[in-house]
Amino acid sequence: MTQLPSDPALPAPAARTDPSGILLIPVQGVQATALVDTFTDARSQGRSHDAIDIMAPAGTPVLAVADGHIEKLFTSERGGLTIYQFDPAGRLAYYYAHLQGYAPGLAEQQQITRGQLLGYVGSTGNASPDAPHLHFAIFELGPEKRWWEGTAINPYPALTQSQ
Repeated sequence: MTQLPSDPALPAPAARTDPSGILLIPVQGVQATALVDTFTDARSQGRSHDAIDIMAPAGTPVLAVADGHIEKLFTSERGGLTIYQFDPAGRLAYYYAHLQGYAPGLAEQQQITRGQLLGYVGSTGNASPDAPHLHFAIFELGPEKRWWEGTAINPYPALTQSQ
């Protein structure tokens, strides 16, 4: 597991509590107006993107979009260093990919809160080293609660409404 040291020079994330359930933008300092809806963009081998890419400099803090727990820390060929977070009800999985590293001490089954530091933007997996970004996806889970399966939900509306 790759972990980066915390940087005391970085400002603390604004851990906003939002009773409406609107998700926090998962990259520190990125405003809703900077997001681009890439959910249906085509990818190799006839795939659809099924996520949005949030561009940011490598090392930018990645924050939890909502309360929940870390279901899986995983390294994959396409996604590189990844995190699967489940919401408290186990109905949704939030997927964070291409990370440069995890937050110190991050562990599977750890309870997390909205705005908590999870990791850092990177370009691992199949991401271009010239374009570090967070690949962020939301999946509705089936009754089996398998982190690797689920129905993709476009995260763009949830991240841009009332931000």
